[in-house]
Amino acid sequence: MQPKTFYTVRFSDCDPMGHLNNARYIDYMLNAREDHLKQFYQITLPEYHKQGIAWVVRRHDIQYVRPAFYNEVICIESRLIELAESHVLVEMLMFDEKQTMLKAIMWTNFTSIDVKTGRKKEHPVAFMDFAATIKVDDVNIPAGITERIKGLTQSA
Repeated sequence: MQPKTFYTVRFSDCDPMGHLNNARYIDYMLNAREDHLKQFYQITLPEYHKQGIAWVVRRHDIQYVRPAFYNEVICIESRLIELAESHVLVEMLMFDEKQTMLKAIMWTNFTSIDVKTGRKKEHPVAFMDFAATIKVDDVNIPAGITERIKGLTQSA
């Protein structure tokens, strides 16, 4: 089972139609991933920063499947789907409260950097060892995010 948390869509995050603003999906998902790292793995990003490493977003690939509405309770799951020497690919899924209706999916590619130089840096061995224990292998990345959506919506 992957980390998941529940959030309520706030009024200030919605457009005049009461839909969660498209840019705010990214914020909700990234905040959820940060929460998951702390709650489920006891990892905080400032701890890594003190060690001289940070992650920057290289790319987001987000697909909006169904709208999230004001005051709706949503569930966000996250999982590590790719691990490499200097980057990770994280999948974040937003569902309704019952987790039966996919609302959005985002794949985010994070590149590790040296905080002093701002240049790409390989992950420390300890991080690689830990990350290998939480990486999932059931996502067909080469098939792409559209195929992933088909698989998720057919199984729901």
